[in-house]
Amino acid sequence: MPHSTRPFPRRARFGAAGAAALALTLALPALALPAHAQQAKGNAARLSQLDAYVAATMREWKVPGLALAIVKDDSVIYAKGYGTRTVGRAEPVDQNTLFAIGSSSKAFTAALVAMAVDDGKMKWDERVTAYLPGLQLYDRYASRDLTIRDALSHRSGLARGDFAWYISGFPRDEILRRVRYLEPSWGFRAQFGYQNLMYLAAGEAAAAAGGASWDALVQTRIFAPLGMTSSSTSIRALAGAANVATPHAEVNDTVVTLPWKDIDNIAPAGSINSNVRDMAQWLRLQLGRGKYAGKQLISARNHGEMWLPNIHIRLQGPTASYLAPGARLSSYGMGWFLQDFDGRLAVHHGGNIDGMSAMVAMLPDENLGVVVLTNMNGSPAPLSIFPRVFDLFTRDTPRDWNAEYLKIVQPMREAARAAEEAQRKARVPGTRPSLELAKYAGTYTDSLYGDIVITEKDGALSFQFGRVGGAMEHWHYDTFRASMAAPVPTKATVSFILDAKGAPAELKLDIAPESRFRAANPGPRR
Repeated sequence: MPHSTRPFPRRARFGAAGAAALALTLALPALALPAHAQQAKGNAARLSQLDAYVAATMREWKVPGLALAIVKDDSVIYAKGYGTRTVGRAEPVDQNTLFAIGSSSKAFTAALVAMAVDDGKMKWDERVTAYLPGLQLYDRYASRDLTIRDALSHRSGLARGDFAWYISGFPRDEILRRVRYLEPSWGFRAQFGYQNLMYLAAGEAAAAAGGASWDALVQTRIFAPLGMTSSSTSIRALAGAANVATPHAEVNDTVVTLPWKDIDNIAPAGSINSNVRDMAQWLRLQLGRGKYAGKQLISARNHGEMWLPNIHIRLQGPTASYLAPGARLSSYGMGWFLQDFDGRLAVHHGGNIDGMSAMVAMLPDENLGVVVLTNMNGSPAPLSIFPRVFDLFTRDTPRDWNAEYLKIVQPMREAARAAEEAQRKARVPGTRPSLELAKYAGTYTDSLYGDIVITEKDGALSFQFGRVGGAMEHWHYDTFRASMAAPVPTKATVSFILDAKGAPAELKLDIAPESRFRAANPGPRR
């Protein structure tokens, strides 16, 4: 049994010789290892199991490079790199290798707000418009009453709307101006709905309250006090750095490199780059409840606010199991997912951006934290490693989380293949477009996402959607399939809707069903 319900251990059975040995041991305490030495010895024994497990995880999920750090009782007891920074090259990963941490950045934004609350410059339950007067949502009630706590808790009622930043390339202020066109998917505060745009709003509100940019505040209020000298909030800071991981993805069963993704326009939701050496200091601050190296950088009270459940997460379907391994209860605080883990509170947040996957996770009652950084796109590897580390410190027999995640991922992969096959079967063969191809050309505009420009050349259509473009092939009727490479090759279905005069009036994009691209200036574009 990994855990016993017995309140006291069984009484030892020994004879006179055993009693004498025990008495001698008690009489000679100097012969015993000091408590810290015993703890270090115990930690070393646990961690000796990690190398083989990490290697197996990297093979299972085709991860080129990975870095791992563990903090226990305010000490960094493990910091190590595995694999290579770039596939096919001898570029070993170490504790100083820089990766993108993606949405693990969200906790930094929440921490900035906590500091501003400590300073009397912000309030958790103040309306966001008190700091950003121009912010407007589609729903008037939500627009009026959205608080900083709402924005940081993913309970705005909005679906993601990520193309507004991921593809468009709009600057931060323009994204926030356009968020008013994103229609709610469910009621305000009704349910959890992961939302990067609201983290942008919270980060920009903190910037307005703090009198400096979000990037500058992260640098001065968090990076500098924690000695996170290698960390940055933009890929621009990576120029000229030598020890930087290359992003990767699996394409047609082959691991290929990707370019680094510039996401400065959504920075408060996920733009931080760091290494496990620096991130271990971030863990120390978190496990210290806002205290680091004897200094209280965030009050214990406001640090605790970030770990209070604000919205329940329904654990239904494989995606829930993927995000909350082994959980019966899951919720979101501010910048952190919260769940039960073997009867303990687990606090964690992952991060994914093109070619990179990360995880920061803690068992606060065990004073235990772990950070995993990888250079593989959308990888389950960090999710398979952090609970394994937890197990090493809390269970007699650790579980094989790789096997657990294979059980979760396989149905998800099968569902994706089934959806692709269903779409293929739904194709109607032998049809032709209603119009000459040149007549579909033009600019189609969505209030939130901006423009899609369709051009015709040499009897073929192509499209440009913000920073993404590609060729189009006829599918059936007035529907085409567009090839996208963002970050890996993807097919998007583009359907034209004709008006009463037979002219293209609207364009529908299946990967953004909430969008409505209307013809702005139809006509031949070559």
